Amino acid sequence: MQVFEEIDLLLSKQTPFVCYVKPNENVWILLVQQTDEIIDFVGQAGFIFMPFHEGKKVVIPFQGNSYSQGNFENFETKSVESFTSGYDQKATFENLVSDGIAVIQKGDFDKVVLSRKIVLKEQIAIVDSFENLISTYPTAFRYLFFHPKIGLWMGATPEQLVKINQNQFETVALAGTQLYSENVIWATKEIEEQQFVTDYIVGKVKDKVTELMVTDAKTVKAGNLVHLKSFISGELTADFQANDLINALHPTPAVCGLPKEKAIDFILKNEGYNRKYYAGFLGEYNKDNQTDLFVNLRCLEVENDVVNIYVGCGITKDSNPEKEFIETENKSMTMRNVLVSKTF
Repeated sequence: MQVFEEIDLLLSKQTPFVCYVKPNENVWILLVQQTDEIIDFVGQAGFIFMPFHEGKKVVIPFQGNSYSQGNFENFETKSVESFTSGYDQKATFENLVSDGIAVIQKGDFDKVVLSRKIVLKEQIAIVDSFENLISTYPTAFRYLFFHPKIGLWMGATPEQLVKINQNQFETVALAGTQLYSENVIWATKEIEEQQFVTDYIVGKVKDKVTELMVTDAKTVKAGNLVHLKSFISGELTADFQANDLINALHPTPAVCGLPKEKAIDFILKNEGYNRKYYAGFLGEYNKDNQTDLFVNLRCLEVENDVVNIYVGCGITKDSNPEKEFIETENKSMTMRNVLVSKTF
């Protein structure tokens, strides 16, 4: 298909671009930057790519760049490979989770989201893997972002950060994870974890917006996993606009914890690596007066000759370290299940 051939050419030329497909759509959008400079986001309409905590806040503006779109036709899934991680992280991650539980039990915070970086030594065929990603996860926001000075990221995220149309907004509270089955039963820990996220978002906006609505939590499928999800919507007021809402929401307890500042402090001091753009957010900002942003979950980064898959899970007082490690393994399969080995 022509768009994939164009992506291949852009990668070979080291040209900054993003290609993305919105949830439940088969329309691809390709935005190509005309220079190789890093453009700092200061409110321009464009595709924004934001870090979890520290890092460049990047935008590829819509104005002055090449924008194209088209419909996907049916395409064949490429053959996937079984990739192995560089080293066993089980004990290290379980110790990290145990430390988090101990701090929660001391009363320092209620929840912390802890993550790890899985390093795959094999090289992947980027475009073929992206094709698989698009066809495998139709309900996710699927993207491939490349900038020679930032790197290459790819993902299929199930989580909307916020959608804003004029002064109407909607967001989601997404938490709790288990493998998909016909008969899903949620434990107290997972229900509590999802409620933390809902309460946080409502608490951040209830006094600043009007007509706030919150749905009950429902089970939603994302790839081979299921989550608990509530929809939250309302109307922005004149003194509380899009940027205020985005700043209030990010990072949500779904990617850091509660209270936010203490959880972030624990993450930065204990995770032992830089999340970069994992658990940040990305998407369209102010396109035709609409903003459509997603949390950067279920993602990978191609760094030199290795692939970094980023996965995390919410830790509460009822967490079990071994089960949390297994949850991260399950989440890593979202990306592992689409990877095609590079041929030389």
